[in-house]
Amino acid sequence: MAGLTGYKGSDGNGFGDRRTIAARAKGGLLVLGSFVALLFIIELFNALMLRSLNRTFGLRPRSADGLLDIFTFPLLHANLNHLLSNSFPLIIFGFLVFLSGLRVFLTALAFSWLGSGLTVWLIGNGGVTVGSSGLVFGLFAFLLVRGFFNRSWRQILLAVVLFMGYGGILLGVLPLFSSYVSWQAHLGGAAGGVVAALLLRPRKADAVNDF
Repeated sequence: MAGLTGYKGSDGNGFGDRRTIAARAKGGLLVLGSFVALLFIIELFNALMLRSLNRTFGLRPRSADGLLDIFTFPLLHANLNHLLSNSFPLIIFGFLVFLSGLRVFLTALAFSWLGSGLTVWLIGNGGVTVGSSGLVFGLFAFLLVRGFFNRSWRQILLAVVLFMGYGGILLGVLPLFSSYVSWQAHLGGAAGGVVAALLLRPRKADAVNDF
């Protein structure tokens, strides 16, 4: 991925950099806002249908049909409070990842989604799992790891701030919480985010130039 700080506009004052970042910021707000709006629309229909969508499309571990549920379970939530608790960090972390570009965002999201789902399917405790918290953990882990891979003081500072503000959520990858919290989804999402960061780590020549 081409570095942002390495490019200067024709006037030499970095106007192209600012325009690119502004465009990505607008795109990030649009994409994340639309995605979260979709989650609320699904939540409304799910509530009206007495949570029948959860029973049909929630992830069921170690079942053949459950493999397809990997693609649907992050779109569903147990209740409105569950969705609200995931929405804010999803927007924040997703927006920050999107600032590195659409390709980076989609890669991090896809690996977080698949990592979360496959882990629940393989080692889930049973029952039905729903919720986008695995995506939150994946994007969070991606930001932390990518910041250090890039060896950029700005990204390292961002990683430190994120860890100080949200580092407590990392405990959610451990089987220490109530049975209704899927630590497997959190662990798998975080692992997927780390894998995405590894795959997208910058070349040495670009390490200090990426966002």
